Amino acid sequence: MVDDYRRIADRLADDIAAGRLRPGERLPPQRAFARRCGIAGSTAGRVYAELVRRGLVVGEVGRGTFVRAAPAPSGRALAEPSLESPAPLVNLELNYPSVPGQSELLTPALAPLLRPDVLTESLRTAPATGTPAAREAVADLLATPGWRPAPSRLAFAGNARQAIAAAFASLVRPGGRVGVEALTYPLVKEIATRLGVTLVPLAMDGEGLRPEAVTAAHRSAPLSAVYVQPTLHNPTGATMGDARRRQLADTARDLDLPLVEDRIWSFLHTGQDPLAAHAPERTYVVDGLSKRVAPGLTVGFLVVPEGRVEDVAAALRSGAWSAGRFALEAAVRWLGDGTVARLVTAKRADAALRQGLVAEQLAGFRVRADPRAYQVWWELPAPWRADTFTAAAAARGIAVTPGSAFAAAPATSAAGADAVRLGLGSVAPPELARALGTLADVARTRP
Repeated sequence: MVDDYRRIADRLADDIAAGRLRPGERLPPQRAFARRCGIAGSTAGRVYAELVRRGLVVGEVGRGTFVRAAPAPSGRALAEPSLESPAPLVNLELNYPSVPGQSELLTPALAPLLRPDVLTESLRTAPATGTPAAREAVADLLATPGWRPAPSRLAFAGNARQAIAAAFASLVRPGGRVGVEALTYPLVKEIATRLGVTLVPLAMDGEGLRPEAVTAAHRSAPLSAVYVQPTLHNPTGATMGDARRRQLADTARDLDLPLVEDRIWSFLHTGQDPLAAHAPERTYVVDGLSKRVAPGLTVGFLVVPEGRVEDVAAALRSGAWSAGRFALEAAVRWLGDGTVARLVTAKRADAALRQGLVAEQLAGFRVRADPRAYQVWWELPAPWRADTFTAAAAARGIAVTPGSAFAAAPATSAAGADAVRLGLGSVAPPELARALGTLADVARTRP
């Protein structure tokens, strides 16, 4: 019967959905599959073609047919979902940019690592200070016109979040106080809670953290360190000018305070030297590959002041936060063959395109955004509040982050009460444009 091959395809689709057939697993050759199922070879061919049509498998000439990773759901709703079948969200909370052809760019450098002799070495543990090749490659990656870190001052974590945690653990005792921007990266709050550290919100303006706020907070009760995002701040997109950076570095030096500088988005903003260029003796620079490359196989970097590398390495080891050698080897190859540079160029263009969609769809609203950034800080029109707007967006199948999620402390939650952050990097541009248009329509109504 004509439908026989579809029923067989349905059974295989069920096996894939249930995990009995896993991504990357090879299906039997069509002739072997036909013999196993007692069907004609032509029917087996139609089964495999149907699975390809559904996007469940991929055929590779000369190699066979493989179960592919589950594709992102299509047809995501931008209207209120029904109770019987809730629509999947268009997720503007996540912010992991990806560009077309990214996987194809990354694959060639990984292939040599899968040779048995190379793989054996790549699966060994790596020290917290990485390998000589990794230190040199990352020093080149992080260099700016006026600054290049000494390779000997680099340490490596599994990702940038773990690098932040290691910096905090090496600098701040439980019960200590760390100054942060009044609106800060939410995971820093989780890190602080786990380490028993108190975050102290510091006032901001259009350039980000205000140095006089650091002085006032430290004089009120001593700070142990200051965590700051001076380039493309998340969530506001603010970037400090050189004069502000020098002023903050001078303030930290006068107060004898270490600085933890988060530069995870700095690759989108060219030509500016980090705080570490102005205060190298006290600045811990955090960066990584998760945004430049991809979140699934990444490495975090820490540039450490002279004489502090072993303290940070000890924190990385005690927290089990060190980078894996396989990831280090992959990173060195991606850096060396130009893959990371090509991805950075593509993502800069992609971010600019997406900011163009924001300018078009949210015209007339109070939106704070840098044209190079992958995020937007939207100050909602009255009488909307962030919580009610977030709920209204979710009812239409769109997830956004309320501003209160970025408040450094409950006392400062009012700072984000009437704003939401939109992450622009995790959905395709056409879908992003539709979502932004829907959000604009919601904002023009009353709660």
